[in-house]
Amino acid sequence: MGLNPVVVAVDGGGSKMDAVAVDLAGMVVGRAVGPGGYPQFGGLARSVAQVDGLVRAVAGGAPVVRAGLYRCGLDLPQEVWAYRDAVAGRDWASCGVDVENDLFALLRAGTREPDAVAVVCGTGINAIGRRADGADVRFASLGRVSGDWGGGGGLGEEAMWHAARAEDGRGPATELATAVRDHFEVASIADLIAQFHFGQRDTDQLRDLSPDVLRLADSDAVAGALVDRQADEVVTMAVTCLRRLHLLEAAVPVVLGGGVLRSGNRRLMDGIAAGLAAAAPLARIVHVSAPPILGAALLTLEAAGAPASALEATTEALRHPA
Repeated sequence: MGLNPVVVAVDGGGSKMDAVAVDLAGMVVGRAVGPGGYPQFGGLARSVAQVDGLVRAVAGGAPVVRAGLYRCGLDLPQEVWAYRDAVAGRDWASCGVDVENDLFALLRAGTREPDAVAVVCGTGINAIGRRADGADVRFASLGRVSGDWGGGGGLGEEAMWHAARAEDGRGPATELATAVRDHFEVASIADLIAQFHFGQRDTDQLRDLSPDVLRLADSDAVAGALVDRQADEVVTMAVTCLRRLHLLEAAVPVVLGGGVLRSGNRRLMDGIAAGLAAAAPLARIVHVSAPPILGAALLTLEAAGAPASALEATTEALRHPA
């Protein structure tokens, strides 16, 4: 007797990629985690090869009736098309494959309401808005060149910037200088600058400073200002989606996810709540505690025509982080 058909869903963020295989009754039959990253940096071929390996690992030889790939870095239509074309020839994609930005998985993990907004603040920051008639709002999310600020990477870079200026006298004293020295185990910020300059360290490591920024927000004015700015940026992205979709006066869920927001930092969360209440008083915040792979799995099951009972079973199985 052959194996039961499955759908395979992949959620890929900047730090890791999560994949599951679920049968059409909603039973999770395979799960695996692999390295994350952006297709633009590691290369499309490498990214697709990683996805291919995870899909095959979780499917375990079972026939795949639908695949859903929700990846970070697929921010422009051209990137989505290129990724879809790159996987189209795989045998597991022959019955249908959905390729989209991973924000759609976060949104589905938080709500199935047709009018909704999602903001992710993890390694970077991004948002999407969706309306019942199919209209949506997206951002390029390419960093400072596309007007973005924040996320773990942005907060870490700012912490380093302020630490450097505090040490050499160009800026105010800040506890961030000590936090940066301690985190990287260096005698001075000048030594750390040299290590970055000579390639002895990767500047991507700066994102690991974001927990220090959050930790010091209530005791240090510089860190507090950064956290307040992050709250304002989350609100700006959510409100912009609502305004462009003409939903500012509607009771719309605003789904929040990503490592920085999952930290639960009270100053950050209070700032977001206050900002949203002022600009969109009927909007309600939905904190996603379930892993985004749940949203990816639900979207893929729905695309395969699975029954409501399967969605409920999958939700129960995946609602908690692995």
